[in-house]
Amino acid sequence: MTKSEGLPPLKETDAAPEPSAGPAPAAAGLSGIALMVVLTGYVLSIVDASIVNVALSSISDDLHGGAAALELVVSGYGLTYALGLVLGGRLGDAFGRRRLYAYGLAAFTVTSALCALAPTIEFLVAARLLQGAAASMLVPQVLATIQAVTEGQARARAIGMYGATAGVGMVIGQIVGGLLVSLDVAGIGWRMVFVINVPIGVAALLAVRRVPATRADTKPGFDPLGTVLFGVTMVCVLAVVVAGPDLGWPLWLWSLLAVAAVGALALTRVERGLEARGGSPLLSPSVLSHTGMRRGLAAMVPFSAGFGAFLFVYALIAQGHFGFGGLASGGGMAPFAVAFFVVAQFTPRIAAALGGRIVTLGTVVQAASLLLLALVLWVGWPHPSLALVLVGIGFFGAGAALIGPTLFRMILADVPRAQAGMGSGVLVTSQQMATALGATVGGTLYVSLAGSLSTVSAAVLVLAMLVCSSVIVLVISLKLPDPS
Repeated sequence: MTKSEGLPPLKETDAAPEPSAGPAPAAAGLSGIALMVVLTGYVLSIVDASIVNVALSSISDDLHGGAAALELVVSGYGLTYALGLVLGGRLGDAFGRRRLYAYGLAAFTVTSALCALAPTIEFLVAARLLQGAAASMLVPQVLATIQAVTEGQARARAIGMYGATAGVGMVIGQIVGGLLVSLDVAGIGWRMVFVINVPIGVAALLAVRRVPATRADTKPGFDPLGTVLFGVTMVCVLAVVVAGPDLGWPLWLWSLLAVAAVGALALTRVERGLEARGGSPLLSPSVLSHTGMRRGLAAMVPFSAGFGAFLFVYALIAQGHFGFGGLASGGGMAPFAVAFFVVAQFTPRIAAALGGRIVTLGTVVQAASLLLLALVLWVGWPHPSLALVLVGIGFFGAGAALIGPTLFRMILADVPRAQAGMGSGVLVTSQQMATALGATVGGTLYVSLAGSLSTVSAAVLVLAMLVCSSVIVLVISLKLPDPS
């Protein structure tokens, strides 16, 4: 249940809590314009995770940044983004989701402008860190708002659109980034990939009052110790994922995983104890214990890891073997984007007919597409049929559309509306971490195998690994609850 809130600065009084507004917000629903506004902020955050990739060469030439600095331009954004998602969701529950979304979007717009104006590589890295933190403030409010004000088929459609935005955004970032750098709009080169966020962000801010204002009935307390333990655990894991490929996986880096494991165990103990005493843990064990969330996250992790590995390894093959530039490489993913977006519109109807077996169907489609791609590459190398490759990519996108939005619904179905922000933060954090891990593992495996075997052998073996990932999701899907 939710209650209304305005959009003044964050400020608390000593007054007694307002009475609950009851189920009215859920009945009010989410208008088409409101949904477009919240999805605009989300797509900006997704696009900016990948749009800069095709501009790195231009950034290096202009700002004279070395490889380590350029890596931070990319990974720094993802680091602060993933690190702040759970806290961002908690802040939305406490102070109001529309308010936090507006503040996050405003901060994202300003930091995008700072990125565009960066005079040095060090300034750009700092601005990207702030940009990721701003994204972590706004993103959890999107799913939390959908969860709080929609029900039934309206919720299914909205989450379907959210899932389509998540899948298409990563691909669109590569395509749009390549296009903007190639066009060199107004002679500002790479800076345009950040400038474009400013008018879009301002337009969304002007319409933000169309979004229903919701928050938790009772303002949750905060958990300083849990926040510190969560931060330490996340930083250690992200450091391994981000820095491993560049540093050559030294032993000391692997030791961070042991620190992360200790941090996770301590976090679990602290959060359970705090909740047992009636406190407000950062990560509520009762929320994480829901069957839909537990099993859904178990499927989401291998699904997202496979997704991240597929996109990254495809880019390596397209740009390394076929010699495609950033724009052409991104354009090759157009069948994925089109298939994902189209199928996502019908996912609620398919789910109504198949129940939890829609995820099973999606994994079968994805596994078949991966096997098709492996066969086409193996038989046709070094000049495989581009048409069949595009068909395989399209079917992979169709399978992802059946799986992703459905898992979002399952994971959030049992989460109380008062904790929608926390649930959304946990979901998006898991998704982002798994995607990054998949890209790192998939890319490292491909490069290592290509060096010792051959390019086609490496590609086929990585595709076989992704088939195994699909099989894992398939097995888990047999025990998933009905997404409705």
